[in-house]
Amino acid sequence: MKPSTIVLKILTWIVVLILPVVLTLLAVRLVMNPWYVEVEYRTPNFPADSYGFTREERLSNSKIAIEYLLNEADISFLGDLRFPEGQQAPEFSCQFMDDCTKMYNERELGHMLDVKIVVQGALRVLYAGVVILAVLGLWAWFGKWWEAYLQGLGRGGWLTVALLGAVILFVLLAFGIIFVFFHEIFFASGTWTFYYSDTLIRLFPERFWRDIFLMVGGIAAMMGVALGWGLRKRR
Repeated sequence: MKPSTIVLKILTWIVVLILPVVLTLLAVRLVMNPWYVEVEYRTPNFPADSYGFTREERLSNSKIAIEYLLNEADISFLGDLRFPEGQQAPEFSCQFMDDCTKMYNERELGHMLDVKIVVQGALRVLYAGVVILAVLGLWAWFGKWWEAYLQGLGRGGWLTVALLGAVILFVLLAFGIIFVFFHEIFFASGTWTFYYSDTLIRLFPERFWRDIFLMVGGIAAMMGVALGWGLRKRR
């Protein structure tokens, strides 16, 4: 049975508001793959590690860090890692470690555990959003409000473009502000700042995170344009 006019409007707006979340988190998941670091470390003028990591070592260790965020392993997955034989943490970082051959110190391991919790939670939100959109889509098809559902997807696509366009502009103009704001939302104050000699900064300098914000925003915005424009043409 087709929903009433009021219910139909509510359902349409649910689709509109869920879609930007789904598209953004889908873009995040697409970027959290080995292909991204392969591309990122080869971008022009990407800063080299002044403490000695080669590009190959950065690629290998960054992929392990990403794998940890997506798998079910505990923090020992990173905590058991050691520098190659003959290497150790830089002198400044080594002052804060009980074993200078460890790849990550305790502060870094604590932050990576926090990041994993956030990532796993975000993925659950993504999967829930996809399920909700799929259920609403089936209801729309069999309940004869398919056109309203498509209208919701189209509007949600354009809303994604507007929101992510604003984020991209902000990143280009004042990345430092949005970077700090993002971390203050998801992590306890003081737990996400590190020394330049720490492994996390050597693998993932600020440039890396700026480019991730731009890549995620760009991918999500393009998906939004595809939905908004494509469904507009269809209707």
